[in-house]
Amino acid sequence: MAIAPLLAATTAFIQRAPRMLIGAHWVEAADGQTMPLRNPATGEQLCLVPRATVDDVDRAVLAARQAFDDSPWTRTRPRERQNLLWKLADLMQRDAELLAQLECLNNGKSAAVAQAMDVQLSIDFLRYMAGWATKIEGASVEVSLPLMPDDQFHSFIRREALGVVGAIVAWNFPLLLACWKLGPALATGCTLVLKPADETPLSALKLAELVQEAGYPDGVFNVVTGTGITAGSALTHNPLVDKLTFTGSTAVGKEIGKIAMDSMTRVTLELGGKSPTIVMADADLGSAAAGAASAIFFNQGQVCCAGSRLYVQRKHFDNVVADIAGIANAMKLGNGLDASVEMGPLISARQQERVYRYIEMGRDSGATIACGGEQFGPGYFVKPTVIVDVDQKHSLVQEEIFGPVLVAIPFDDEADALRLANDSPYGLGASIWSNDLAAVHRMIPKIKSGSVWVNCHSALDPALPFGGYKMSGLGREMGRAAIEHYTELKSVLIKL
Repeated sequence: MAIAPLLAATTAFIQRAPRMLIGAHWVEAADGQTMPLRNPATGEQLCLVPRATVDDVDRAVLAARQAFDDSPWTRTRPRERQNLLWKLADLMQRDAELLAQLECLNNGKSAAVAQAMDVQLSIDFLRYMAGWATKIEGASVEVSLPLMPDDQFHSFIRREALGVVGAIVAWNFPLLLACWKLGPALATGCTLVLKPADETPLSALKLAELVQEAGYPDGVFNVVTGTGITAGSALTHNPLVDKLTFTGSTAVGKEIGKIAMDSMTRVTLELGGKSPTIVMADADLGSAAAGAASAIFFNQGQVCCAGSRLYVQRKHFDNVVADIAGIANAMKLGNGLDASVEMGPLISARQQERVYRYIEMGRDSGATIACGGEQFGPGYFVKPTVIVDVDQKHSLVQEEIFGPVLVAIPFDDEADALRLANDSPYGLGASIWSNDLAAVHRMIPKIKSGSVWVNCHSALDPALPFGGYKMSGLGREMGRAAIEHYTELKSVLIKL
């Protein structure tokens, strides 16, 4: 198939003047500086966006602060917040193809997959969160207070919006991650300053247009584009921010967490992963091989919960690895605007170099490249790669590569599989492939991971909390847990 033409609206959006949303206004950076974005499929410059200064970020936070403290938003009732989120979701549905094309151009992923998954999951999540706007509850409490036995009291607990949220998101799912922050923030009545990843701000800027069109008051949602070292740092350090929410690398998340603790700013961190895929001897091996391939090669392996460690019961190890290698070798790589493409490029030349460096590290240590192991251009492509004959303690097994690189290791029995699966600093996701429900239920509580999938991998639903154990983060995205992370509890005691 040929590369699909861009919508006129997509072309117009890319060609517009570099602007970001602060309060009611689309503005340049305070010093007029811009930064280029590149199309990962070609390496060519796509467009320019503002390079926000510290002053820009401070103005955005002040706009959010004023919107939370002094605007009509503070008096918005739950039903109105629900309806606004529904309106925003409807506008995203209307512009789904445009949003998908922006994700493809800016991120490299398949436009067809982005529309069916990234955009639709974002819409579904906002509609799910809209329902929570009318279900935020407190409680009445009968108190004892034994030191005041002759007095009567009325006591209750309120759940209140936290305030100004500073959100920093990664480049692998730019729109979806933005919605994971925006949805609970707006459902609860918070205001938001979003700093999208340096490389992928386009869908966030389009989202800001739709927020305005939906009718949200000025300052409720702000987007500042720029570098993490300047704009991200300024947002993290701003004293007017009540909550920080970050999705990205563990190293950066740890720094944000330290800064947040200095001021007791509330924080949630969705960080890295090195998720195990465990194939038991009784599994449907064909389905397991296909599932394991999808678990690592989807989105070019640039998924925090990608199944990047494969453990297969020893007697089936060679066959399963061969099947996955066959799937990898048959995958079509290319421009995501071609609907027949199964894998696009990595996000940048830097990421391409990083991923390839890990492959070379494997070669140098004597590991076997079962398939792939090559990079090419134009664009930032790495072939889907499977590596075997690797020690469990090797960096390939212990460190997050964030690319289409699968490391496969055999195991002997259930206890061995659990030991290997848990031998990692991360604990974001894990999958078990088995038809033995007794074994599955024995294994699930023993796996140190925020999500465990059985006979599937990376299957996310708005109702299920998502987050990690260990170095994979703090707190949870999605589900009722997200509402709790964007609110505070207030105990009230009234002497009658």
